[in-house]
Amino acid sequence: MKAIRQICARISEHPIFTNTIIVLIILNAILVGLETYSNVASKFHEWIYFGDRLLLWIFTIEIVIRLVGRKSLKSFIKDPWNMFDVIIVALGHILVGSHYVTVLRVVRVLRVLRAVSIIPSLRKMVNALILTIPSMGTIMLLLGIFFYIYAVIGTMLYSDIAPEYFGTLHDSLLALFQVITLESWASGVMRPILAEDPTSWWYFVTFIVIGAFVIINLFVGVIVNNVEEASREETPSPTDIKLAELQQELAEIKRLLENKK
Repeated sequence: MKAIRQICARISEHPIFTNTIIVLIILNAILVGLETYSNVASKFHEWIYFGDRLLLWIFTIEIVIRLVGRKSLKSFIKDPWNMFDVIIVALGHILVGSHYVTVLRVVRVLRVLRAVSIIPSLRKMVNALILTIPSMGTIMLLLGIFFYIYAVIGTMLYSDIAPEYFGTLHDSLLALFQVITLESWASGVMRPILAEDPTSWWYFVTFIVIGAFVIINLFVGVIVNNVEEASREETPSPTDIKLAELQQELAEIKRLLENKK
């Protein structure tokens, strides 16, 4: 059993194995994309179905090899990316032959996400984004309050002038989302209202300045900061290495002083 585990460990850690799985994930993505063309799907339906089933079983064997190659089941389960792979592949097996064709297709598309768990650089980026979630919660709360205040004001002031944009609270929220993306906000939303109410400029200008230039940049700043921290953890800079060595030396000195006492 130990020999089998060692063989599986060597296989799972070999670059050829990893690169082969990446190629197969890309192939799976191409098959799912081809299925969106009705003429291709109808003509090569059997081949696409066969390829999908074959890839599903290859991914299953890959997960089994990685599982056997681990020191224990606990160490395999503790890695969230392993559990992500298991869930995606298991859903594929469960939904085989399902009558819910749309759900099956969605799950097959999700298999493309396995590229994130296989490619280290993508995995590092996603881990950094996950680290931003606690900070994002505070910023999302701030953004929600900001949106709500401006949506209520917009509904009160401009519901009669532009009912299609500010007729109700949820219409106002949707219009403000369009404005904050800076997509046709001036010609599509502001200009028609400005023609009826020349003083409405303050509403849109302040919303753009505070929302798009301040709060959205907070999102970007938090993400960039966490990406840098994640990169520093994987590849520490010379300064970080020296600080770690200095901390270790100070800890040893402290331990020696305590022993002398």
